Amino acid sequence: MKHTLTLGMTAIAIALVLQPLPAAAEAGIKQVQVQFPKGKSGTTIQGSVTGNGSVDYVLRAAAGQTMTVKLAGGSTVYHNVLPPGSTGEAMFVGSRDGASSTTTLPTSGQYTIRVYQMGDAKSSGKRSSFTLDMAITGTAQAAAGASKGGDDPMVEAAGRAGEGKFNATGKIPCAQAQGQPMGQCDFGVARAGGGTAAVSVTLPDGRKRLLMFSKGKAVGADLSQADGNMKFSASKQSDLYQIQAGNERYEVPEAVIFGG
Repeated sequence: MKHTLTLGMTAIAIALVLQPLPAAAEAGIKQVQVQFPKGKSGTTIQGSVTGNGSVDYVLRAAAGQTMTVKLAGGSTVYHNVLPPGSTGEAMFVGSRDGASSTTTLPTSGQYTIRVYQMGDAKSSGKRSSFTLDMAITGTAQAAAGASKGGDDPMVEAAGRAGEGKFNATGKIPCAQAQGQPMGQCDFGVARAGGGTAAVSVTLPDGRKRLLMFSKGKAVGADLSQADGNMKFSASKQSDLYQIQAGNERYEVPEAVIFGG
């Protein structure tokens, strides 16, 4: 499945370096910095992932280019694409969208390709090998709709939501488990204009979930392996977004995203 969002990469490619960063952002996640060989627009990486561990391939990227990623590693291995500043929310979710992603980069910054396992391979501690092909094409430029100064509105909204700097608060219908009737959850929304917003929802058990909206579309949630189910889907009926994030369900009125 082809997904077009907006990401990019530095036009200057340097010799390939794969080296762990000083510390992983989360336990069980190995981080690897990626740079392309001189004169090349892509590279192929051979790797492996074990059990519930993950590998984060981190790339510096510039707005306006297109990043393509193809993962080969069997039916239990997936990849997500995380934008700069992400706390887990993904712009592309492989367990939902497939083994190949095409992403037009909206802003300059550090992007992450996260490789992980699901199902029996994850729970049994299986080690799976994979091949990751990645490439950057096109010319770096200011992305359409990006705010001045190279800031990505979605990243900016997520940052403000994480700091509790909301444009509005209230309650929305929610259910934190499959088959559970809808109740009410507290939410706060940080808007960045044009239908781009981050909605922070507090579930009845105290957990928080971040729902991401870009240009009037629900595009993702900060699901992680700890949630077990990382699938995300969304539809819109009239003025109501209906969202499935893992085992959770949400109904978000359009007015939450656009105001009014």
